[in-house]
Amino acid sequence: MKKKIFALGLAVCMAASLAACGGGSTAETTTGTDTAAASTEAPADDSKSEESSEGETESKAEEDAAASGELQTVTPGKLTVATSPDFAPYEFYAIGEDGTPTLAGFDIALAQYIADDLGLELEVVTVDFDGVLSELQTKSVDLGMAGLSPDPKRESIMAFSDLYYMGGQSLVTVKDKADMYNSFEAVNKPEVSVGAQIGSIQMDLAHANSPAADIVPLPKVTDIIAELLAGKMDAAYIETDVAKSYQKNYPELEIIMDVPYDQEGSSIGVCKGNEALLAAVNGSIAKAIEDGSMEKFITEANELASGEKYEGLLDESGQVQQ
Repeated sequence: MKKKIFALGLAVCMAASLAACGGGSTAETTTGTDTAAASTEAPADDSKSEESSEGETESKAEEDAAASGELQTVTPGKLTVATSPDFAPYEFYAIGEDGTPTLAGFDIALAQYIADDLGLELEVVTVDFDGVLSELQTKSVDLGMAGLSPDPKRESIMAFSDLYYMGGQSLVTVKDKADMYNSFEAVNKPEVSVGAQIGSIQMDLAHANSPAADIVPLPKVTDIIAELLAGKMDAAYIETDVAKSYQKNYPELEIIMDVPYDQEGSSIGVCKGNEALLAAVNGSIAKAIEDGSMEKFITEANELASGEKYEGLLDESGQVQQ
């Protein structure tokens, strides 16, 4: 899995500043120094006693912090957020006039807002979508922000914040095939290829509504769009606003119908067990909605997404992959 850590500043209308995230301090392992050969048993006992004392002190500190509700992150002073930048207008790269890609999207703007509100420095880790889930499961990051729906099946690996955005799900094809694939029945046949992003809610919807179809899992929404446009895929399940964003650049795309889903809306994945961080994130979300920031972030993200953009991971030099 390819991932990069970017320190980014809010640019154009929004984006993420240099950041870092957290989820529980990791105790350092200390090793004692060698003792003189003439002193064998006593130094060994002292060393064990010191190590035990240090371990008890660290454990007690963690317990006290948890009891007091003290905010802890993976890296002290930083908020580390994993995202998959192939999901405009949630997260993507806005391409500047000089060709420079800048991480953008209303998830990124909200991440910066939360970090600022909590007095933390933001660090963004970019990975494929299934990588976001893995980063949260291994507690390598504090938050996952990638248009996540609060799917109960994910509750074993993350906690969910309050909803910050209400979206929907859609069945998408191209205009030339719109009359042919215009219902669940039409896309539920073995000869019909149906795409969805790996690890996503859309993949669940594909299996639920098109179980008989040839379901094609792909890592990025951009891959799905490319397959649809090339005629290699018949239809796909895509988040509605994401589909609309692509439709602006590729008018041959057709949103056929809404797809019912009982977990509408997006929330933030929070490192499991970090109740203080979860409460703090919910507080920041409430503020962003109340003071109008969230609405502003969404408007700006849609404006940027309608311009030149790139969706996917950058190459090793931080440039758009060709």
